[in-house]
Amino acid sequence: MKCYFPSMTKVLPAAGCFVLMAIGLLCSATLVRADDAAERLLESVRYGATLQKSRLEGHLRKDGKRTPLTLTMMGENISFQFYTQKKWSGFHMQMKQGEAKLFETLQGKAVPFPAKKIGQAVLGSDVTYEDLSLRFLYWKDATIIGQEKIKMQHCHKIRLRNPGQDGRYSLVYIWVHQKFGALMQVAGYNRNGQLLKRFHVTELMTVKKVQTLKKMNVETYKPGTNKVTGVTYLEFKEAKRRGL
Repeated sequence: MKCYFPSMTKVLPAAGCFVLMAIGLLCSATLVRADDAAERLLESVRYGATLQKSRLEGHLRKDGKRTPLTLTMMGENISFQFYTQKKWSGFHMQMKQGEAKLFETLQGKAVPFPAKKIGQAVLGSDVTYEDLSLRFLYWKDATIIGQEKIKMQHCHKIRLRNPGQDGRYSLVYIWVHQKFGALMQVAGYNRNGQLLKRFHVTELMTVKKVQTLKKMNVETYKPGTNKVTGVTYLEFKEAKRRGL
């Protein structure tokens, strides 16, 4: 069962997740209530992303080069693995006390990511570690700021502020389909208010009765302009029952 966003002729009336994005929609007239509603939306996203026991496999594609990758979700841990130079390597994200923290494995031990690495590109693509993990969904300062149309569909627009100094984004906006609760778009801005990235979710699939990312394009922009300097394509499918 598929959902193709360009035409929006079919949208699955379930929650999405990743990148497993599950969102129940609420509206409010006051700022305080809008903040509460935004937080509840994000709680739904986190629930779908962290409490699913699933494994996806797929690839990153840029300039014709494909890099295999897997996403494994187990409770409060998500593991991201890449196959390059004939071996698997990667990182994982752990959710504790409402925070999402990234770790890498060095000499057999889990070590917190250096702050400067969080915003670095994965294997020369347009996707960074914070992009792939969607770490910004755990930022606490979230507000529903209005409604906009994306691909002719009515969406809620949510603003997220970075509580720290790590990563490349100071602000992130997400657009969520008002009726179906599907993530439509993400945009990340630096501390000067310049657009750095835009994510376009183009197709979903259903895994264990939950809408899951199947295809997404990630565009890099030259800061201060609307010029796209690079595009990377992400694609996933449900993994077969086997180990790495």
